[in-house]
Amino acid sequence: MQPLEGTPRGAIIQRDQKSYAIVPRTPLGLVTPDILENIARVAREYNVPIIKITSAQRMALVGIPPELIEEIWQKLGMGVGPAVEVCVHYVQACPGNSLCRFGMQDSLGLGSELEEVFVGMDMPAKAKIGISGCPMNCGESYMRDFGAFGKKSGWTVVFGGNSGGRPRIGDVIAEGLSQEGVVSLARRCFSYYAENARKRERTARFVERIGAEEFKKAVLE
Repeated sequence: MQPLEGTPRGAIIQRDQKSYAIVPRTPLGLVTPDILENIARVAREYNVPIIKITSAQRMALVGIPPELIEEIWQKLGMGVGPAVEVCVHYVQACPGNSLCRFGMQDSLGLGSELEEVFVGMDMPAKAKIGISGCPMNCGESYMRDFGAFGKKSGWTVVFGGNSGGRPRIGDVIAEGLSQEGVVSLARRCFSYYAENARKRERTARFVERIGAEEFKKAVLE
């Protein structure tokens, strides 16, 4: 994952074309009191005007002048949450069976493994992962580039979803998988996509172009 040329590390230019936002990496939206207190302390010290909770289960610090960005990263001591780079941006996950009474599978465990393996991995376009512990899909699995949701029989895997301006419900690729099976299939899905997609072609448009059945055949065989 390469930073955009001329842009401060982990920074996103804002509407005024002068200030930036940064997004510290908080995998699966899990935080501790220490993390929250650290972000609050740094925001106060540098007079960060806005802290916004994002749809990616992260916190964006908005309105920072460029000369302060690297110093703020150093004070935060946190990794960068990819937000504009052409790579896998994040994994979002519901509480799963660790906490939720409806959870059928361990979405936090699977999400953590996928986060470690894929976030920051270069792709033809940005990609997002959603993991849900049951078919109610609170992790928005059907609307992410790669998704999985739990059933009693195992994990159902979905690929090619998108919740943007041209929304698309992803296609079911496989069912009844173990956690290890999901990770293995995710590798094959992203590898095939990376090797065959056009530049800046999201997974939704890629699957539409080649056909869901062709994609399934490629990644399942």
